[in-house]
Amino acid sequence: MAALESRTFDVLVVGGGAMGAAVARDASLRGLSVALVEQDDYAQGTTSRSTRLIHGGLRYLAQREFGLVRENLREREILLRTAPHLVRPLPVHVPLYRASVRRRATLRAGMFLYDLLSRRKSLPRRRWIPRERLLALEPGLAAEGLRGAWRFYDAQCQLVERLVVENVVDAVANGALALNHVRVARWLREDEAIAGAEVEDRLSGRTLRVRARETVNATGAWLDLVGPRTAPLLRLTKGVHLVLPRASSSAFLHFHTDGRPIFVLPWLEGSLVGTTDTDFSGDPSEARPEASDVAYLVDAAKRIFPRASIDRVAYAYAGVRALIRVSGVREGQVPREHEIRDHATSDGLRGIVSIVGGKLTAYRGIAQEATDLVAKRLGNRARCLTKTRSLPGAGDPGSLDATLPAAQRERLVRVYGTRARAVLARLDRKGDVLRAEVALAVAEEGAATLSDFLLRRSCLGLALDRALPLVDAAARALSAELGWSEARRDEEMASYRAEVRAESSALSRPA
Repeated sequence: MAALESRTFDVLVVGGGAMGAAVARDASLRGLSVALVEQDDYAQGTTSRSTRLIHGGLRYLAQREFGLVRENLREREILLRTAPHLVRPLPVHVPLYRASVRRRATLRAGMFLYDLLSRRKSLPRRRWIPRERLLALEPGLAAEGLRGAWRFYDAQCQLVERLVVENVVDAVANGALALNHVRVARWLREDEAIAGAEVEDRLSGRTLRVRARETVNATGAWLDLVGPRTAPLLRLTKGVHLVLPRASSSAFLHFHTDGRPIFVLPWLEGSLVGTTDTDFSGDPSEARPEASDVAYLVDAAKRIFPRASIDRVAYAYAGVRALIRVSGVREGQVPREHEIRDHATSDGLRGIVSIVGGKLTAYRGIAQEATDLVAKRLGNRARCLTKTRSLPGAGDPGSLDATLPAAQRERLVRVYGTRARAVLARLDRKGDVLRAEVALAVAEEGAATLSDFLLRRSCLGLALDRALPLVDAAARALSAELGWSEARRDEEMASYRAEVRAESSALSRPA
């Protein structure tokens, strides 16, 4: 914390989700001095509560948002190249039934346009899958009235938490100072300019001032709450997802009875079902799945997978989308575009820009736009490097320690990519992989709480069992690294278990 007060930074980035982390990385790679503060943990907000797709947005074609789709498809290609260990191709099937036969021509036209907008893509083109072949591929699919399915390709980032963490790791490697669990208490104003912020460490209670020549507000759904007082910029909508035992081996996009698209996606050892889209007001941190959200998604999934264990929901999570404020349209029709708001132009307040709206897929490109603006104002002419520079875990990890079980080696590579070697370099004489993961998370990735480690570094807590059998061992390892007292360790375990229970509270059965 003391390093924050020792100098004036070129750029203060507020918000450690995908876009804030990417701004910090981009700016530091251009040689700018950067401080990044996040009120909770990196990726703890909307980023980790998304559908985890890196996609063009097929449904946005119906809303004629062609520019948005083209931008997303371009960014998808960049991420497939620069983060191949985290962003992987995903074939998606759109089943068509007799009752929706008229939709076949519409979908075919939409997918033709989707392919056309991504002519330089690396992924295969769309294709029609006949009924018999589709049922052989997915026997649990509802068969009555089934005609077949369109298959198209997008991409999936199962561990978006790691995507954000690796952006932060690369930013720090290039000189940025990044602090999580540090919130903006108030803005520092000098005349009609923002000159930084007074921040509070939420774990220690310590406050100090961070001075910066430029500030980027990348707080996403919290923008209107955290930003300097201006007219509201956002319309917030809540999206709920269910996590359940594996319902299908392939990804499916199904249109529910109300026309809303619902994804059923393979995710880790289970399935991810989502999402809803309802207006939300208040603090995004308080968004929770309701029983009605769960019932809606269970019904939607059961319609195409009637024999799957859809009712056995392990947990549900809710996230809040930050959309550009538009009135007079339904939730699902709000444009998904973004704006880089220069408050000097819009509000006469110099020294701060805000990222308003934007999709996860386009996070890198949006961050580049924001960084371009502040770099220009700072007189920095260095070019953006993030289009071609790989994230730290990208590349071939090679062969890992053969004494480890194969399943453990595979998990380490899936989570850390080439950074799996950094985990193994920290193995003690007992070969305790969990302790090695904790050591890396604390030393190099900013983990400060048990939830930080289980949910957003090792990602063990995303599993169906929420890593509950590992809570005690992980807490003891963290206690050794961070010097916790026994009371603090007990608090951390209780806090994590409470967080897990909260994500099961909307289910019909106890957690």
